[in-house]
Amino acid sequence: MKVPDRVRWAVEVVDPGPADAVLEIGCGPGVAAALICERLDTGRLLAVDRSPVAVRRATERNASHVDAGRLEVRQSALDGLVVPDGSFDKAFCVNVNVFWVSPDPARELAVLRHALRPGGVLYVLYDDGGPTAVSRVTPAIAQALRANGFTDVEARGGGGVGVLGRSPDRTQGGQVRA
Repeated sequence: MKVPDRVRWAVEVVDPGPADAVLEIGCGPGVAAALICERLDTGRLLAVDRSPVAVRRATERNASHVDAGRLEVRQSALDGLVVPDGSFDKAFCVNVNVFWVSPDPARELAVLRHALRPGGVLYVLYDDGGPTAVSRVTPAIAQALRANGFTDVEARGGGGVGVLGRSPDRTQGGQVRA
């Protein structure tokens, strides 16, 4: 199967290290998951999608990574995802619209703030949508990330467009707090 350029670009931007714990939001058929898992050694990927068909396809496509313990594929909407605080070094999505279409993605961003370790990075990425993406999408996402506690927010271009933000360094008694 040919890997779409936007997926290759996204994996390059996320640039997972061999020991990283990564969360993919909206994994679809598991194309990005395959590329991420190829880079993992002791790291792991949790790929989530709300579609049972997507979860099945991603699991089938990546059976060897699931069997090796590098990949877990789970059916879940982002706002309902439950993981221990500080579980991930990086989280990413490609062409997931909740962060700029929703009037208030606070619930989804709270889940990600908690899921990421302090200083962990969220990558909200899109294929190159032209001027609309640059003028409408990225500013809305950047504003939503800042409004929901993410720091070091920046736009990213190249083979697509996106916004990156860091989970705040807020610890108290060993637990990440929102």
